[in-house]
Amino acid sequence: MGRLNKTSQRRVNRSRGRVRSLNTVYMSVHRTPRHIYAQVFSAAGDKVLAAASSIDGELQNKKLSGKVAIAEAVGALVAKRAVAKGVTKVAFDRSGYRYHGRVKALAEGARANGLAC
Repeated sequence: MGRLNKTSQRRVNRSRGRVRSLNTVYMSVHRTPRHIYAQVFSAAGDKVLAAASSIDGELQNKKLSGKVAIAEAVGALVAKRAVAKGVTKVAFDRSGYRYHGRVKALAEGARANGLAC
C-alpha cells in the first residue's frame, strides 16, 4: 500500500492481523471523505458474503442528512443482508480507522439490526 505512511500501515496491519487470527467471518469497513463502504467476508477472506455502501441504490432513495446518519444506515443495510445469508456474528475489522464517528455509527447500526460484532 503505497499511499499510507509507515505508521498508518502498521496500525492497519495490527488491527487486520488480530481479526484474521480469529479465523471467523469478519466485516471490513472502508471510508473516504465522501462515502463509506462495508463488506462481510468469509473466514478465509476469499468470498464476499454481503456488502453495502453509501452509494447503494437502496440508500439513495432515503433522505438522510449527515455522514454519521448515512454510516448508520449502511451498517443496518449490511447487517440485514448478512443475516439474510445466515451470518449473525462477525469480527469487526476497522481497517486501522479510529473507532469513533462514522466507523462507530456503522458498527452500531449493524448491531441494532441483528449482527453481533
